[in-house]
Amino acid sequence: MNNKPSHEELTLQRVDHAAKFAANNLPARLSLTLSEALIIGLLRQGVRTYFTVLGHGSTEIGEVLRIYQDAGLLRTFGVRSEIEASHAASALRWVTGEKAAVLTSIGPGALHALAASLVPASDGIGVWYLFGDETTEDEGFNMQQVPKHEQHLFLKLAATMGHAYSLHTPLALSTALQRGAVTVDHPYRPGPFYLLLPMNTQASWLENFNLRELPEAQTILLGASAGDYAQAVKWISQAERVIVKVGGGGRYAGAELITLLERSGGVLVHTPNASGCIPYDHPQNMTVGGSKGSLPGNYAMENADLLIAVGTRAVCQSDSSRTGYPRVKRVININADVNDASHYRDTLALIGDVQHTLARLNIALEGASAVNQTWLQVCAEKKAEWQAFKDARMHTPVLLDEYWNSPVLTQPAAIKIACDWAKNNGVIRFFDAGDVQANGFQIVEDDHPGQTFTDTGASYMGFAVSALLATAVANKPFFGLALTGDGSFSMNPQILIDGAEHGANGCILLLDNGRMGAITALQNDQYGQEFATWNTIHVDYVAWARSVPGVLALDGGRTPEDLQSALQQAGEHSGLSLIHVPVYFGPDPLGGMGVYGRWNVGNQCDDVQELRHEIGL
Repeated sequence: MNNKPSHEELTLQRVDHAAKFAANNLPARLSLTLSEALIIGLLRQGVRTYFTVLGHGSTEIGEVLRIYQDAGLLRTFGVRSEIEASHAASALRWVTGEKAAVLTSIGPGALHALAASLVPASDGIGVWYLFGDETTEDEGFNMQQVPKHEQHLFLKLAATMGHAYSLHTPLALSTALQRGAVTVDHPYRPGPFYLLLPMNTQASWLENFNLRELPEAQTILLGASAGDYAQAVKWISQAERVIVKVGGGGRYAGAELITLLERSGGVLVHTPNASGCIPYDHPQNMTVGGSKGSLPGNYAMENADLLIAVGTRAVCQSDSSRTGYPRVKRVININADVNDASHYRDTLALIGDVQHTLARLNIALEGASAVNQTWLQVCAEKKAEWQAFKDARMHTPVLLDEYWNSPVLTQPAAIKIACDWAKNNGVIRFFDAGDVQANGFQIVEDDHPGQTFTDTGASYMGFAVSALLATAVANKPFFGLALTGDGSFSMNPQILIDGAEHGANGCILLLDNGRMGAITALQNDQYGQEFATWNTIHVDYVAWARSVPGVLALDGGRTPEDLQSALQQAGEHSGLSLIHVPVYFGPDPLGGMGVYGRWNVGNQCDDVQELRHEIGL
């Protein structure tokens, strides 16, 4: 400790280190603070983007970031909410693959980010979280920390969400970084990694530290399953009605999936985040299935006798709380994760990389299976019926609404207009939680993966609007469209300020029905009346957005033509825009997309669980 330089000397040293790092000329050993060693270690792992809400628990790290940013080695984006920071980091990794870290202060800031980390934990996204933490010494309660006579409480909280580590001693850095790298770059289930930084260790002096100890990121590749392909072929050949259910782990296996469909005679159903795994118009694509799925998707699930599950965790909404396959007798489950591959009974698990395993299965299936044309024909008829159902809603895009006391666009029509515009202009779509998300599942018609992103795992309100911040920082520029409701937008409205400040390039489409529409509909369905989910105050969202310099605020009007015009203006704007659209909410069936699956929720749980145990899959 006696060798630690003064602040002025330390600043000069850090500037020198940053310059040498930029020139790839750092010596093998350096004397430096733990905070600087941490940033160098993260740079070696490809982390060059930081979303921060700095506080007294993170000023030391912030000072290092300042110097290394000045050297052009990284970028730091100060935002107004740790939740927003987490969502932006998740969206950046999800859409572009670029790594980011979320840096917070101690206490409330860490708690906010921890709550929002439910998104990457649920959707399998690798994000670094750096939390300021209480000191390692007994000094009484640390300000903003949990008021308990016990240490490491935040470590315990973080560990309930995923993998966590505390830098309780400076020389544990290499271990912490190695564990973090394995977590955020995991080959089949990446997720958040929480690194807790006690305030007294952040500035600790490391004399003659060996930089070789800092691990670099590694790409870990998995091979095909070594499972029983002959048995899989036998089961497929014996089945009459095959369904291929694709989750997020199979979204990029399009070519292999199409071959599997051709050789198995199956139809495909996907989860929301696997949209575009094969083109929407493919005749064997029954689109999304589950609690908020489509008519053909759920028909296929309800009537199949063999399930081929591909890269899916079978979360409650995607498999209707384990009631989605009442006639399935056997399951072939292709997954890299042992637990997910063993989700259902009567399962042949093929554990390995999804694409490689599908390729091997397709080779084994060549010429081995007879296609049931009747099954394909019936499913095709259901898809045509679904298309007619959707067309009817597009042909009646405006309905008289009680809340607005005027004719307004229906939500399905508004979403379809926006999705068509986005598809025609190469715009990335984000759907927020709620009825906007549920209708979006059913309306999107993606041709390839990576067109639509929606947080179905956590269903975190406000994710979509915060995700637009990723457009400001991505090395691979893209224009984003966040489809949100008035409820979700109100959770994270600071995106207007941060988006303008940092140069977000996208549009917020605010579909306003004056209530938490998804919950209102659920209450009406379950109990026959709504409660505490509606607004009594009409908010002028256009004026709100217009108050932020640089934000283009538009009234989306009440007709398809109005909305199309507003979207065109938003697309031409260099920066962030918001379009406010009043939308219908009411009993007219043309105002919604319907529900076709089951779900463990409220007073419906008993019936769903009874059916689950009766099916026994």
